[in-house]
Amino acid sequence: MSTFKYVLKRIGLMLVTAFIIMTICFVLIKLLEPELPMMGNQAEAERARREALGWNKPIMVQYAIYLKNIFTKWDWGTSWKIDYFQPAASVIIKRLPPTVIINSLELLISIPVGIILGVFAAIKKNKWQDHLISIIIMLFISVPVFVYAFLLQYLLGFKLGWFPLIMSSLYDAGGKWFSKVMLKSMVLPVLSLSFGSIAGLTRMTRAELTEALTSDYMLLARTKGLTKSQAISRHAMKNAMVPILPRILGMILGILGGAMLTETIFGINGIGKLYLQSITTLDYDVFMATSMFYCIIGLASTIVIDLSYGFLDPRIRMGER
Repeated sequence: MSTFKYVLKRIGLMLVTAFIIMTICFVLIKLLEPELPMMGNQAEAERARREALGWNKPIMVQYAIYLKNIFTKWDWGTSWKIDYFQPAASVIIKRLPPTVIINSLELLISIPVGIILGVFAAIKKNKWQDHLISIIIMLFISVPVFVYAFLLQYLLGFKLGWFPLIMSSLYDAGGKWFSKVMLKSMVLPVLSLSFGSIAGLTRMTRAELTEALTSDYMLLARTKGLTKSQAISRHAMKNAMVPILPRILGMILGILGGAMLTETIFGINGIGKLYLQSITTLDYDVFMATSMFYCIIGLASTIVIDLSYGFLDPRIRMGER
């Protein structure tokens, strides 16, 4: 019962946090309210839409109308710049597929490679293989993702010409997300995103497995006659994966988040690029909707990750003192 109360408490705190963030964003955006076009049909259409949204009323009344439209009609406002006069929610939905595909492919590479390198480094602790992997991991972590993106673009795309410099559009790929043309254009962004994920997962796996290998239960397992590989696979890996699996779960939940700079560099029309576009073009409703999209994903991911510890290890009880 304590776990159930803990979940309800966390969900309640999540909703309160989301409401506070939404309120702050809404008030700050209203300080930068754009001017209407001077004349023409566009001005009339925008004026009618803004009056329907309550833009000509006091700010708290506007906010009340905004919340009412969200809860009753799922209306997050209108895009005025990026996709003119289209609902902000539909603009976000249209940008999700490339983001989900790119990040899913990145995880398919990062998770197995990161775990394998971490396990190998832990087994070869303090040997040259461990030192070499540690140097590579430190390099991957220290250098920003966009630097690798530019390097891959320049070396593999521009100099060698192996891959396109930017991601192909769905039209160029014949309407198929997993066509040869599309997959080839995804190689560079997927590789640039995978470096950081591989580094983080490798370092965490090595640290957790190294601690498990030096624990008392491993000594007991060896004295019972298990070989080193049997003791690692049956005991050490199970305990080491308790903190690692929630991290992987967080990476999976982060698929929807996208990567703002990477998507911009490689011309990917995903949710990350949309967020930057909403800022640079002053598309206020899209910015609000995208900000809350990121906010909800981040808060929900935190709850799911915390709860996953209790499912992975029965000794952990959420909500217990």
